[in-house]
Amino acid sequence: MTKEQRTIRWGHEALQLEIHLDDDGSPRLTHIGLPGEADSSPGTAVPLVEVTAAGHGRSWSGSRLVDTGLGGRLRQRAHHATRDGDWHTLTVHLHDPETGLAAEVTYRSPDGVPALRSEVTLRNEGQSTLHLESVSSLVVGCLTPPDPAAVDAADLLWAENDWLAECRWQRQPMRRTTPGLSGRVKYGHGKAGFALNGRGTWSSCGHLPMGGLTDRRTGRSWVWQIEHNGGGWRWECQEHDRAAYAALFGPTDTDHGWRHPLEPGAAFRTVPAALAFSADGGPDEAFAALTRYRRAHRRPHPDHQRLPVIFNDYMNCLMGDPTTDKLLPLVDAAADAGAEYFVIDAGWYDDDNGGWWNTVGAWEAAASRFPGEKGIHEVLDRIRERGMVPGLWLEPEVIGVRSPMARSLPDEAFFRRDGVRISEVDRHHLDLRHPAARAHLDRVVDRLVGEWGVGYLKLDHNIDPGSGTSARPGETPGAGLLGHNRAHLDWLDGILDRYPHLVVENCSSGGMRWDHALLSRLQLQSTSDQQNLQLYAPIAASAPTAVTPEQGAVWAYPLPEDSLDEVAFTMANALLGRIHLSGHLPELEPEARALVHEAVALYKAIRADLPQAVPSWPLGLPAWDDPWIALALHTPTTIYLTAWRRPGADPSATLHLPHLRGSHIHADLLYPSTSQAITTWNFGTGDLSLTLPTAPSAVLLRLADRETSAA
Repeated sequence: MTKEQRTIRWGHEALQLEIHLDDDGSPRLTHIGLPGEADSSPGTAVPLVEVTAAGHGRSWSGSRLVDTGLGGRLRQRAHHATRDGDWHTLTVHLHDPETGLAAEVTYRSPDGVPALRSEVTLRNEGQSTLHLESVSSLVVGCLTPPDPAAVDAADLLWAENDWLAECRWQRQPMRRTTPGLSGRVKYGHGKAGFALNGRGTWSSCGHLPMGGLTDRRTGRSWVWQIEHNGGGWRWECQEHDRAAYAALFGPTDTDHGWRHPLEPGAAFRTVPAALAFSADGGPDEAFAALTRYRRAHRRPHPDHQRLPVIFNDYMNCLMGDPTTDKLLPLVDAAADAGAEYFVIDAGWYDDDNGGWWNTVGAWEAAASRFPGEKGIHEVLDRIRERGMVPGLWLEPEVIGVRSPMARSLPDEAFFRRDGVRISEVDRHHLDLRHPAARAHLDRVVDRLVGEWGVGYLKLDHNIDPGSGTSARPGETPGAGLLGHNRAHLDWLDGILDRYPHLVVENCSSGGMRWDHALLSRLQLQSTSDQQNLQLYAPIAASAPTAVTPEQGAVWAYPLPEDSLDEVAFTMANALLGRIHLSGHLPELEPEARALVHEAVALYKAIRADLPQAVPSWPLGLPAWDDPWIALALHTPTTIYLTAWRRPGADPSATLHLPHLRGSHIHADLLYPSTSQAITTWNFGTGDLSLTLPTAPSAVLLRLADRETSAA
């Protein structure tokens, strides 16, 4: 077999993938990049799939890792490439004749986008059960050339993610966790130099299910995401055979107590993972590619293009205490400000004076909160009369221990471990694999949407019941959780199939379930519960790393005591995402209210550009305490740029836009119109100097080429 015959090449104009076949048929992914780039060396020994099972772990020979579990035994027996519309697909069929394990590795990529999606399906064609303990979704052994100097120049990227402090990207040299080796010993132990994993039922609790690697010298960069809506995920990045590799997993035995018996004739499918890259544009271009991939992959919905303005009564406003008397003035004020949806958040079902936490689950409107003859429909009707679509908050997967639903639903409809129904802070968790659990939630949605005419649901999730459920015989909690997660996605698909114009927001104590598995279906992502407008700025600026701009819901919640600069600051937080307007608007002074109305009107004027825009960060990815923060969204003809100055910062900053070097750029002030911002463009360097005389303050600018604008 010639070298050419031993190489599988596949891709399109923006991506080429090469898989090298060893003489024994062992496949290895040796190159991902642009077409025409020099082939990387086939020296890396990382297999296409890493599979471990009881009795089939990693193997060593002397000082070298020679077998990465069952994955290292798989041999290529066929491959085929297809195309479906804009999507290119390559399927590589693998087989281990000794155990009978077969694997299908499926790579997909949208045309013209340097991004790759990977899934693995295992089938047991043997005679004995294989007890799976981990299965990779994507393994890439060619993130750097096989040269230790390239690893020396590599920086790791990851995002810490906590309640009220979401999306905090970190960057450090890879060598801090994967030291270079010297002396007589020149091997590693095949363990992850750097690894992150999710935990519990929140997919992004502690960290986003994302990561990346970038070369400080060349700008070549990779970012990846694990598309799983539960806490069972892991990624690792290390040096192996002198090159950097990454391996992405769903749940594993080591990290999540996940095991899966693969019976003869049975199949198992991994959670998907995706990888995007930039040849020389640094992390910004890699995130731009990932943004395009997310748009290509998600479920179509009119909301992604319309971007209506949403008022929600919760944050810095009613805070879970809605009543007819409190809501009606807010409805009028929201309509006057230009809102197009009005969402009644938590508390609308609370008939127990704040004791709703452990009684929730039936989702009936509280008569004490809506005492009129029409009950809650008085408010819903007022919302419609003022030209807005009504919405409601819902926490579908939980049932309070004192709810009547806790008694009427069978034990099998709930998370259980060791035969005992789980209670977490006085709540039970539904297992959506059970038909009674799903039927209950379908009835709730059909009543609220089909009968009441609600057009927006904010779906929250505020408990973490731990490792999962072992409700079925022989099931590990991690396997039960994966089953529920997949049933949850199927339930969401069913809702949107029945109500295709319903807008559904993904929320989980802010951003604790921030993942593409959910965002490929749902229209918006709650980015935070942060109530401090200055602390929200880095979250809002970083949000486009993890969600498309048109799906990132950011609170804009002015308070009556806020200064005019603070009102403009909180409104600016949301102008390059999705406005979640809130706050006590009726109590604002006229000048403050005018700033709110101006921001909403400006947003409506620019929002048609946002669904095509990709992000960059002219001051780098924001750190939590950065005094200056900047986010730019790039369209084919225009750049929108929000810049924030926080207290303690120098009055001036230099924003770097090197790709505009040599262009005659004009910076137009879009918001607030009263700002005293001063801008100076440096033609030769591609830098914008910006002065904001006061702090805190923020502005939205539009940058365009003078010659293009004139034409």
